[in-house]
Amino acid sequence: MSSSEKLDLTSPDFVNENFEKLAELFPNCVTESAEGKAIDFDLLKQELSHAVVEGNKERYRLEWPGKKEAIVTANLPTTKTLRPVREDSVDFDNTENLYIEGDNLEVLKLLQESYLGKIKMIYIDPPYNTGKDFVYKDNFSNDRQEELLDSGQIDELNQRLIANPETSGRYHSDWLSMIYPRLKLSRNLLTDDGVIFISIGEDEVQNLKKICEEIFGGNNFIAQIVWQKKFSRANDATYFSTMHDYILCVAKKHKLNDPIGFELQLLPRTLEEASGYSNPDNDPRGEWTSVVLSTKSGSASLIYEIVTPSGRKCFPPDGRFWGVKKSKFEELVEDNRIWFGKNGEGIPRLKTFFSEVQSGLRPNTLWFHEEVGHNQEGRQELKKLFDDKGYFDGPKPVRLLKQILHVANTKDSIILDFFSGSATTAHATFLLNTEDGGNRKFIQVQLPEAIDEDSEAFKDGFKNICEIGQERIRRASKKIKEETGADIDYGFRVYRLDESNMEDVYYKPQEYSQDKLDLFADNVKSDRTPDDLLAQVMLDWGLPLSLKIEKANIEGKNVFKVAENSLYACFDEGIDEALAKALAEEKPLRIVFKDSGFKDDTAKTNVKQLLKQLSPETEMKVI
Repeated sequence: MSSSEKLDLTSPDFVNENFEKLAELFPNCVTESAEGKAIDFDLLKQELSHAVVEGNKERYRLEWPGKKEAIVTANLPTTKTLRPVREDSVDFDNTENLYIEGDNLEVLKLLQESYLGKIKMIYIDPPYNTGKDFVYKDNFSNDRQEELLDSGQIDELNQRLIANPETSGRYHSDWLSMIYPRLKLSRNLLTDDGVIFISIGEDEVQNLKKICEEIFGGNNFIAQIVWQKKFSRANDATYFSTMHDYILCVAKKHKLNDPIGFELQLLPRTLEEASGYSNPDNDPRGEWTSVVLSTKSGSASLIYEIVTPSGRKCFPPDGRFWGVKKSKFEELVEDNRIWFGKNGEGIPRLKTFFSEVQSGLRPNTLWFHEEVGHNQEGRQELKKLFDDKGYFDGPKPVRLLKQILHVANTKDSIILDFFSGSATTAHATFLLNTEDGGNRKFIQVQLPEAIDEDSEAFKDGFKNICEIGQERIRRASKKIKEETGADIDYGFRVYRLDESNMEDVYYKPQEYSQDKLDLFADNVKSDRTPDDLLAQVMLDWGLPLSLKIEKANIEGKNVFKVAENSLYACFDEGIDEALAKALAEEKPLRIVFKDSGFKDDTAKTNVKQLLKQLSPETEMKVI
């Protein structure tokens, strides 16, 4: 018997029936509560009254069930860390580009000190909340067992992604609670002249705009761009064929309100867009246009006779003056910068060459696919890299990200994308650097979402989205290097979100009795490497993970040197006075050891005193 043939065997649910009737009569009174869809009875009372009904104080702001929890979520600290994955990286020790695997909320928290105010541009393409996409589930009431399972990755027992169908009673609320803390944390990372671009669809664009105005300030909203994402209409649409998506542009500080705020870079002008340019005299400097040489004001020295090539004598028009003195005019004639018309008898005009015009075009809010590409183009770009296999349904085209990177004025800046997906942002960064000589560096963050076992990507050996994204970066960089030969940074360091490198006793020693403390002679977990410890130390000390890392052997000990003398780290055993003296000669700004790494308690005391005496500027810490 099919489900449609089964008897209900329950009495009528009059509450639900009444709800649906009210929702049909008063759709504006339907809202979302913590339990799901609900009726706003205060608003319903108002609909049924000719007088103003007293109720909750009105204010202009976006509210939803879970907003306060979303704010708390953003403020909760984390003890997680990032562990380097050298085997998946390219040129790990030298590159300044990063690819981070893990839940972007936790990652954003970990980046707060190292990248505070250092990111020039953020671009994100979050789930659109169409009813088919998945949203992140941020559950911070996990018990200890769940915390041990949660390493920032999808897990059968602790899933980070949940479906959010349109029938959900918290359809909008869940999505807003997901995006709010991430945007709140991302603002801290932007430079004062920084900017964020967010791709979004119809379902949440208005809510997202309100959230951005709340987090960044209404005065800092720059533009709502309409991008033509499709090149042909879909005739199977129920009503209108949706041809576009939106891209919101919001500044950390608006230039109108703050002199150090975001300054947009103009788009380069092409001859097709710059009307009036031609080259009738075949000037080797290229196309030019001409402007009048006379002005409305001047002195007597600017009134003089000019003889054209045809022999015609002319003066400035009545009441006007030549724009340059006679000596300067003669220099311009000698340089072929004066145009007397086709027959050499016209009133002289000054030639202005297109190659010398510095101003560009101010971008508009309509971006057509001819200009920046479309989704199908983005898919084809991936297929060219992966042997005619697309893997992603609608990746953003490289041309779109290149335009965003350009107008964001990012030439020598750090770019962050914490919904990396197919890694188009990294691809575009490489390509634009080769084209304009830029030195942009990227940080890509992506949750390692498991790939469907029936998919083409899984059959080709990819287990999660991060593996595809990283391989896309490798292949794109190789292709760009082969085609351009440009000398840029093609590498990237891979880091993976995980639980802290330290045992619990490191954070909560008060919860352990003395006899239990003796069990933890080493605070560090047994499976962690010196590379792991260095990454956590860099984050804790607020140092960017992109800094150059060198390895040295000093007094028989392995020592990391970060950004020359910015940080020295040694996690070997048997640290003694000889090593301290050798390190002091190099005058590092910071140095860190394992607490259990000293030869004995006396050596620990002596090392500290020696560094203080021989290199007083060095700050020493232990973990």
